[in-house]
Amino acid sequence: MSGLLRARVLGIALALVVLSATACSVDFSTVRLTIAAGGTAGEYYALGKALATEWERSPGVARPAVDVTDGAVDNLGRLRTNRAQVGFAQADAAAAIGTAQVMAGEHRLYALARMHDDYFQLVVRADLPVHKLADLRGLRVSTGAAVSGTRFIAELLLDVAGIDPDTDLQVRHLDLESGKNAMVAGTLDAFFWSGGVPTKTITDLAGVVGLRLVDLADVVPRMVERHPVYGWATLPASSYPIPGGAIKTLVVRNFLMVNDTVSDDLAEALTRGLFAAQRTLAEVSPAARSLDTRSAIETTPIPLHPGATRYYRDVKV
Repeated sequence: MSGLLRARVLGIALALVVLSATACSVDFSTVRLTIAAGGTAGEYYALGKALATEWERSPGVARPAVDVTDGAVDNLGRLRTNRAQVGFAQADAAAAIGTAQVMAGEHRLYALARMHDDYFQLVVRADLPVHKLADLRGLRVSTGAAVSGTRFIAELLLDVAGIDPDTDLQVRHLDLESGKNAMVAGTLDAFFWSGGVPTKTITDLAGVVGLRLVDLADVVPRMVERHPVYGWATLPASSYPIPGGAIKTLVVRNFLMVNDTVSDDLAEALTRGLFAAQRTLAEVSPAARSLDTRSAIETTPIPLHPGATRYYRDVKV
C-alpha cells in the first residue's frame, strides 16, 4: 500500500472513530421524551416502561414519560402532533397514517426498529358455538379500543368476511383489560386482540373463564390477498392454557417509531440503547426475544431514521 493510500485509509478510520466518539459523548440529560405506549395490559406498555428505565440509564435522557393510549392508531396521531416523540405502531396502521402527507403543524415519522410480530387473536367464551368468524353474528363483541390497531385490523377482517359490525354484531370498543373484565362479568362474548404471544392478560383470563381461540383459516387467505401488509402464521396450541389445537391467524409487524423532532444523534443513541436492553425487555415481554438487528431494518414503508441507519451501519448490518 502506498504512503498516500495508507494516509487516506488512516484518515477515514480516524474520522469514523471521532464521529462515533462524538455521538457517544453527546449529553442527552436535558432531552424530554414521551413514549406513546398503548393500554396497560399490552406489550407496548410493558416495553415502553422498560425502555424508559433503560434509556434513562443509557443514553442518559431524563426519564421518559410513558403515556397510556388506545393503541397504534392513537400512538401515530400523537407522534404526528408531537404529543409524543416515541411510540409503537403496527405496520398496517403505520402504512396508512405514517406515510400520509405531512400537513401544517404535523411531523414526519420514522422507524428506529422493527420490533416483534403480533398475532391477531379472536378470543371467545368456550360455552358458545363459535368456531369461525361468521359465527360471531348477533354476539357481544369488542373489536378493540376506539383508536387502536386492533380495531383497525378487526374492521378490515370483518369487511373481508362480509360482516357488518354495525348491523351483524353487538359491538363494543374496549381495551384488552376492559375486555377481560367484561368477559369475567359475563357481559361480553368475544374480543379481538392483536399482540405478542403469549399475552399475559389472556393467560390470566383463561384461568377464570373457559375460552376458545377461533381459527381464521377460512378468511386469512382473502385478507392477505387484499391487504398484503399482513402475513399469516400458525399459533401453536401450547401458546395458552386453552383447550383446542393450533389455529391459523394473521400476523403483522410492529415498529418502534419516532418523529422528526428526534435528532440523528439521539435516534442513534436510542437505537443502541434498545438493543443493549434486549435481555431486560424480554423479561417483561417474551415478544422482545425476537428483536434482531438484521430483521430490525425491515420497516418498509416507514423509512428508518437517519440516526438509526447510522447505528445499523456501525454494527455492520
